[in-house]
Amino acid sequence: MREIISGSCRQEEAVAGNRKKMGNADTKLHFRKAVIQLTTKTQPVEATDNVFWDQFWADCSIAVQDVFALVPAAEIRAVREESPSNLATLCYKAVERLVLCADSGSPSDKERQIVLNCTRLLTRILPYIFEDADWRGFFWSTIPGAKRAGSLDEDVHENEARPLAESLLLAIADLLFCPDFTVQSHKKSNSDSSEEMRSIDSCEYIWEAGVGFAQSPPLNYVHDLNRTELLKLLLTCFSEAMYLSPSSESQGLNPWVSFFCSAENRHALPLFTSLLNVVCSYDPVGYGIPYNHLLFSDYREQLVEQALQVLIVTLEHESGSAMSAALKALDSSSSNPSEEPEPAGPDNLFVNYLSRIHREEDLSFVLRGLAQLLNNPLIQTYLPRSTKKIQFHQELLILFWKFCDFNKKFLFFVLKSSDVLEMLVPILFYLNDARADQSRVGLMHIGVFILLLLSGERNFGVRLNKPYMLHVPMDIPVFTGTHADLLIVIFHKVITCGHQRLHPLFDCLLTIIVNISPYLKSLSMVAANKLLHLLEAFSTPWFLVSAPQHHNLVFFLLEVFNNIIQYQFDGNSNLVYAIIRKRNVFHQLANLPTDEASIQKTLLKKKKAGNSRLNSTDGESMEGSRPAVPAEPGTLKASLEATPGIDKITEKAQVSEDGTMVALPRLSSPTTASRRGAVNGASDTESNSERDHEVFTGAQTSRSRMSSTSSTAAWTANSDWMLSWKSRLPLQTIMRLLQVLVPQVEKICIDKGLTDESEILRFLQHGTLVGLLPVPHPILIRKYQANSGTAMWFRTYMWGVIYLRNVDPPIWYDTDIRLFEIQRI
Repeated sequence: MREIISGSCRQEEAVAGNRKKMGNADTKLHFRKAVIQLTTKTQPVEATDNVFWDQFWADCSIAVQDVFALVPAAEIRAVREESPSNLATLCYKAVERLVLCADSGSPSDKERQIVLNCTRLLTRILPYIFEDADWRGFFWSTIPGAKRAGSLDEDVHENEARPLAESLLLAIADLLFCPDFTVQSHKKSNSDSSEEMRSIDSCEYIWEAGVGFAQSPPLNYVHDLNRTELLKLLLTCFSEAMYLSPSSESQGLNPWVSFFCSAENRHALPLFTSLLNVVCSYDPVGYGIPYNHLLFSDYREQLVEQALQVLIVTLEHESGSAMSAALKALDSSSSNPSEEPEPAGPDNLFVNYLSRIHREEDLSFVLRGLAQLLNNPLIQTYLPRSTKKIQFHQELLILFWKFCDFNKKFLFFVLKSSDVLEMLVPILFYLNDARADQSRVGLMHIGVFILLLLSGERNFGVRLNKPYMLHVPMDIPVFTGTHADLLIVIFHKVITCGHQRLHPLFDCLLTIIVNISPYLKSLSMVAANKLLHLLEAFSTPWFLVSAPQHHNLVFFLLEVFNNIIQYQFDGNSNLVYAIIRKRNVFHQLANLPTDEASIQKTLLKKKKAGNSRLNSTDGESMEGSRPAVPAEPGTLKASLEATPGIDKITEKAQVSEDGTMVALPRLSSPTTASRRGAVNGASDTESNSERDHEVFTGAQTSRSRMSSTSSTAAWTANSDWMLSWKSRLPLQTIMRLLQVLVPQVEKICIDKGLTDESEILRFLQHGTLVGLLPVPHPILIRKYQANSGTAMWFRTYMWGVIYLRNVDPPIWYDTDIRLFEIQRI
């Protein structure tokens, strides 16, 4: 009997499953017929014809993937060109239904289904609205005779209409806090949902505990899915920026972002908090059950990824307005100090809230959450692929950058303890892992920019002295040392074993090492040898005459050695020994020929020389490590804007005796610097502090594509050019060190018959150069300085990442993107 019953149950389940499949097929067919009707109608369909319009959202339940398949791009464009009024009415009616459902609180299952269908349809259509310049203003127009939809102000006149974009954004914001749809209801009965939605305090419905909210609501995967779909539509609304060229005058404030993050959105604070808390509280590993990600669907991961992308976009546009506000303040103070500067456009509440986070527990929550997620791909387990690996590390790095840039309390909190190393190690891991992959050149840049920002603070250099005890598998030489050693070893690997498109980053990498060098107490022998190897490679005559800015790499490395010798001599016997061993490099540099005949001879050799001299032969690599591999054929990548030269993205600050930094004024022109150097004898101090105006004179500062060729192709080295920088090489301190120590080392080796390095190192450890070296030069730090060039770089990088990460469904695929180019490797 039991077998008969169970058999009949299975039969009923099979029949029900077949019915569901048939129902889905019928639904898709019905939806497809509606799309065909829309595309074939040449006459405008009246907005009052609800029977026709309801076919798109009221009579069916279509998954977002099906919407993208059943509404082809060609047909959307055809309607846009041939029946524009029908496309306009479709958008208007979809927004109208979202507004009505938001006002009613979506009490019924049917209304919730209407919301999801309208959301999916608008997500599909919006990119094709944005790609056409004539249509871009459509959503900011008002519908004649329409009510000011979604308005919460009862005093607003009935006939005063909102722009369609505002109505849509406010409806999405309301729906993201709709009880029993996207949040857990606090009431048992929803008899008066409409009143509840108008009076709801959304701060009580924040999605996750964390910053400013202590209660963690129970997980509900349906709510997570609904939030994800609404956030996907929100991100699509913000993506208008992708359809404007980088040089476009309209590339200022994104109107969609500006309105959504303004005081008009009454949910701005709980939304910002919800997005941030959902991201920072996410734990992909969970209880650590092996292969749990293969056994269970993790709907929270989809929500976290979408929340993170929306969050970084809402924080994007403010940097430009902040810059203009600072410039206005500067202008007004110089002309009339009593006048207050005009406000720079509407306030972005999301940036405002982020900049005001100050409680220690909140800062710790954010830092701990970001560090845990960034370290996730580094987790090693005995069972291969047993732990879930997240893929949104680039968006996390952008969010960390925004926090450090907008909230100085957060930056100081990060640097006040060794917690900063929890961020450093994954960044170095990504730099090493991506160095040979041309599709990840943007990841390389964001990692280097973050380290450049951190290196401008003294505490960062101090924290790097902590011993490196982790065992993250990277294909680098095995060494025993500090986090500073790890940084130098990986930077050396990036420079010597990275692809050619990383060459513009060399100046940033060496600037970071210069900034931290005064605080490095003890470099390992491996790191010391890496630095000497870089100097040896960069100081070869064929490399120096290859480009007008190459000699600046030598200046940076010499400054590193000078800082360590003058300020950290006692603990750096390894570096001193490496300098003594490679003393011929410094002598050759000091005696570099500058006559025309020698330069021409070097230029002839340059044609035969390849990059092989930069290649290093590393010794033993870390156990379990794997070398970086290039991108697989067919991988897509987004082009990037050119990064400005190092002199454009940094400003110099001099460290005073009490440890405070004093900003140094920029020089008026390179010629004044060289004249001053000639008058003062070009000592170490002057050559370090005054040469920066000439640094990277050949770097691209225009907003051309990174793939474009440099204008230095027509440049040729000559005698005057060689003399102009060779006379300012800061070799005085190093030459004095060699003059004192080399005879002592040679004498002790002869007298004691030493052949063991350890004995020589022991001798150098107890040596001193007090009173023998030149007067210590001031410590110069090059701090990151925001500018329009880097702002545009970040915009193209961020939207490029978002474009490539949203492939299911492919929201922007095959649309006319202008902000960047999509290339197939």
